[in-house]
Amino acid sequence: MGFGDGGLGGGGLMAARAGTRMRARQQYRTMSRMQRRRSWMQERMGARQDFQPAGDQYEEAPAAAAEPDYAAELERLAQLRNQGVITDADFEAKKKQVLGI
Repeated sequence: MGFGDGGLGGGGLMAARAGTRMRARQQYRTMSRMQRRRSWMQERMGARQDFQPAGDQYEEAPAAAAEPDYAAELERLAQLRNQGVITDADFEAKKKQVLGI
């Protein structure tokens, strides 16, 4: 048995390496194409990006987290009013906007 007959398909070591590189490139292209299709479908179908299952238990959490933001915004506006940066009318208008009144 010679060097070229070592079970490498008859092409030798260089041909075997070239074949391995070609298969690796093809696998990469295939996986890359699959990822692009998956991303496109998720975007088109409106897939959830946060990976949380939909349900009633998750709808209440954002509302609870939003309340401190209202309070912080109103405190900031009150400070601006007290400093004379904004008028009382501006404060009241912005307060109604923040609270959704």
